[in-house]
Amino acid sequence: MLSYRHSFHAGNPADVIKHLVLAEALSYMAKKDKPYDYVDTHSGAGFFELASSDAQKTQEYLQGIAKLWNYSGSVSAISDYVALIKSFNEGDKLSHYPGSPKVAEHFLRRQDNGWFFELHPKDLELLKQNTAHKKSLRVTGSDGFKGLLGLVPPASRRACVLMDPPYEIKSDYDVAVKSIIKAHKKFDSGVYMIWYPVVDRERIDAMESSLIESGVRNIQVFELATRADTQERGMTASGMMVINPPWTLKKTMDQVLPELVSLLAEDDGAFYRSIQLVEE
Repeated sequence: MLSYRHSFHAGNPADVIKHLVLAEALSYMAKKDKPYDYVDTHSGAGFFELASSDAQKTQEYLQGIAKLWNYSGSVSAISDYVALIKSFNEGDKLSHYPGSPKVAEHFLRRQDNGWFFELHPKDLELLKQNTAHKKSLRVTGSDGFKGLLGLVPPASRRACVLMDPPYEIKSDYDVAVKSIIKAHKKFDSGVYMIWYPVVDRERIDAMESSLIESGVRNIQVFELATRADTQERGMTASGMMVINPPWTLKKTMDQVLPELVSLLAEDDGAFYRSIQLVEE
């Protein structure tokens, strides 16, 4: 797991769907004056320079945020997402990309708390530097799967959780779902989001089956595939499984996803999913 570095993948299509859904959820949470807690179980460094050797080695951002940089379409959620990313850049030049901690910080108010977990030593230090300016942002160099369970239920009685492990260890698929189910049993009104990569479709099917069998209600799934599923090595799609989603999210993503497919597709096999996996 420690070999995974998000700096190689910053701004790619997986980040686009992950951070767009995250922004929609946090924006909704902030509509009420009541404080809430945000928990990020696998935070990474939090902020990325796209001219870095890591980002330039893969240049994955060219297939993601770079294609949306001059977006002039009619889907407001995409326009808002691009504006959010531009707020982390000077002028109109794409030079930096925020990770989920920085995306979350944009929406966290004085009364809210942010909890961030990261195990990679170098990324942990960078994350601490990127969040040091706010006392309400707390960084821990420990296991986010276990850390989440120690934070629910939060004192605020409102929470939004993002779990996006690297999935380099195959057991992460199962552990992610089980951890969210355990957290939900302790605090069933929180918004829980699991980001997932599609490398092996059967693993995603198993995750969905586990959630369905758990008895957890109100689960939606949003997936963006820039290529058709394949048995060859590599990620073809990614998505977000969302428990207790904002009531506006499904309608928004029904507009967002076909637009993203048209803008980011790499081949004719590109597709999207926007489904109610489990009813309320």
